[in-house]
Amino acid sequence: MDTLNTALTHDNKTFEGITYTGKAIKNREFQSCVFKKCDLSETDLSHNKFLECIFQDCNLSMVALNGATLNDITFINCKILGVNFSDCLSFLFGVKFDSCILDYSSFMGRKMTKTQFYKSSIKEVTFSQANLAGSSFSGSDLMGAVFNRTDLSSVNFVDAQNYIIYPELNNIKNAVFSSQGLAGLLTAYQIKIV
Repeated sequence: MDTLNTALTHDNKTFEGITYTGKAIKNREFQSCVFKKCDLSETDLSHNKFLECIFQDCNLSMVALNGATLNDITFINCKILGVNFSDCLSFLFGVKFDSCILDYSSFMGRKMTKTQFYKSSIKEVTFSQANLAGSSFSGSDLMGAVFNRTDLSSVNFVDAQNYIIYPELNNIKNAVFSSQGLAGLLTAYQIKIV
């Protein structure tokens, strides 16, 4: 469907049920648009601007985001496997995730303070050298997620599961953990908690 490629700018539009896999949509601007039940997997979305948009029930697995702008973007119940968010422009980068599958994605080096990761699968995701200060992983599964030289100050890990964080490699000042989650901080020391 070429409706995504017909105009250079799209304001307050809803795109529903669009299948546009393995193609390219470039140099477009989407302002306050809603994408519902769209399959954009393996689509090249490089150099697009997404401003105040919502993606709901979409498949965005393996999309390319080279030079893309993601400003105030909400992803709800989306499948976003293997996406390199590090390729997005840093300026105004702002996203939040609710009930999404983000497995094997990367936020390496990304500044994303106060980002919400709510009830999401975040397995094997790379957060190395990212600034996540003030963010929340409430209800999320972080099995295999990589935190290395990551700013996790004031991050909420209450109700998060399966994380392993090395306190000596990351800034965890004022981060909040549940008592059940303390094992994720001590795993590196080969300590058994009973």
